[in-house]
Amino acid sequence: MRKSRREFLTDTSLGVLATLAAGRAGAANTPDVPASPNASSSPNALASPANVPPGTPSAFATAPPAGPEVSPGTFAAAEKLVRVKMSDSDLKQAAGSWRVAMASLYERRTGPKKMPLEESVAPGSRWNPRIAGVRQPELQRNFVRFESSAEALPQRDEDIAFASVAQLSRWIEQRQLTSQRLTQIYLERLQRFDPRLKCVITLTADLARAQAKQADAEIAAGKYRGALHGIPWGAKDLLDTAGIRTTYGAEPFKDRVPAADAFVVKRLHEAGAVLVAKLSLGALALNDVWFGGQTVNPWLLEEGASGSSAGPGAATAAGLVGFAIGSETGGSIVSPSMRCGVNGLRPTFGRVARTGAMTLCWSLDKLGPMTRGVEDTMLVLQAISGPDAGDVDSVASDLDYDARASIKGLRVGYFPAWMSEATAVDRAALDAAKKLGLEAVEVSIPDWPYDSLDLILFAEAAASFEDLTLSGGVDKLKMQVPDAWPNIFRQSRFLSAVDYVQTDRMRRKVAIEMARVFSQVDLLLVPSLRDEMLTITNFTGHPSLTIRAGFVEVSEARSDWAPDPHHPLPKFNPPRRVPHGVTLIGRLFDEGTLGRVGLALERAFGVVTSRPPGF
Repeated sequence: MRKSRREFLTDTSLGVLATLAAGRAGAANTPDVPASPNASSSPNALASPANVPPGTPSAFATAPPAGPEVSPGTFAAAEKLVRVKMSDSDLKQAAGSWRVAMASLYERRTGPKKMPLEESVAPGSRWNPRIAGVRQPELQRNFVRFESSAEALPQRDEDIAFASVAQLSRWIEQRQLTSQRLTQIYLERLQRFDPRLKCVITLTADLARAQAKQADAEIAAGKYRGALHGIPWGAKDLLDTAGIRTTYGAEPFKDRVPAADAFVVKRLHEAGAVLVAKLSLGALALNDVWFGGQTVNPWLLEEGASGSSAGPGAATAAGLVGFAIGSETGGSIVSPSMRCGVNGLRPTFGRVARTGAMTLCWSLDKLGPMTRGVEDTMLVLQAISGPDAGDVDSVASDLDYDARASIKGLRVGYFPAWMSEATAVDRAALDAAKKLGLEAVEVSIPDWPYDSLDLILFAEAAASFEDLTLSGGVDKLKMQVPDAWPNIFRQSRFLSAVDYVQTDRMRRKVAIEMARVFSQVDLLLVPSLRDEMLTITNFTGHPSLTIRAGFVEVSEARSDWAPDPHHPLPKFNPPRRVPHGVTLIGRLFDEGTLGRVGLALERAFGVVTSRPPGF
């Protein structure tokens, strides 16, 4: 059979390469050697333009040789990393053609034509959580707050500090409390308690006082901007602030000072909120250790606050800010909200633009509020929602929230097996939902390997911090254990591109399964840190609301890090009492239902006013 030009050129090139490879008989155990600079030995000379007829199309495996020599042994070792098996002949062919077939694909990074990728450049492929053919709920722009009875302004600063945003905003609107007084209360508390909590990276006192003064002047002039006007808040230190350092909690970025505010920061400035502090996060958004130490849990100072939104969780729980903004890629709002006993809202992927926020994973990162009251999460979400041209995944969306609307008859899904393994607090939360008139519906999902989805997280994160990894900058991070980013970033370079695509297809299949579940229910109630659902919903983009539901006792400190026998965690006898929360998961862009149900549950639980001792 006559060969095509492509086959002829490819086979000819491979034949020469195979001959070269054969000269290294037994090379399975031969170390790699540098490429020869002798261009005359290039097998690609056979496929050069001078040696082919005009009009011949280009062919694979005919590029100029690039990169170091590789051997069948190179591939024999590498196949162990990706768990594939090649025959001896396959190994020889792969090694023989690698330098002209594949090595040049790395030219973007290795040269000679290196191509920089600016931080603002997002991948061409985008994750869309919506499933074709699945009808989304009809939402409208509707926001009605809960009409609480008027409370007198407390005399003690401490009691004012622990009030919810909903209550603080009423006092400010009614001019019982000035933003300047409230701001000073929080600045003093931040300075007093941060040495114990290690939750502040940068105190923004000058900016805060100026913003508070402006807020009071505007309110006095009748220019009230809304519920967040004059309310002090803290930003997880991965949100850019113009002229104020934004460190990502990581040593290589300690002195980084951005020129512009992040989209969310701009939105909150426009709402009249007062920025009092840049709060800690685990380095590069992992767990709770940053370059200043470990942020700790106000309820149990012997353990970390959990991460990576550790600072927002600790500061909000201890009454050091009115509210905070955290971020989540794989649990970084849910986990510290659980540990510190606050409310954490992880919005639908795409609802809140991430322009000016550190990128860990383009298709997973989300920004959301962490507060002391459930309705506070809705007030903040209303202010920060919206698209921005700097975030190609952000979309316009409506927030339909009416605190007065009945929740009776809503279908709340639960997983029976998970509830049987959960705490009494989790089961009591489901009982409380039933008593409020919700219909409990048993649901299930396939027994699939959901943790396989993390291949996407690791690959995107390693790509985001490629320069830092290859330059050795990650070696400066405090945590260098196997489960920290430095090791994961390095390991991720050996993940298979084919498996990345297959995992992305798995992600779509999981999203379709979640659409099936939500065809049966209006929301889910799940144990907050149940790994399957935490992973699934982060990858599918569904919103979640974690709320304090009660208290449990622990006999040992908890940690985000893998167990280390050389550094055992503190044990307690008698056990310590700590807050415990449950998580509501909603349909895409239906955070309003989560807020309505969460508000009703918060009133039923009756634990929201409990404070960590000593604060």
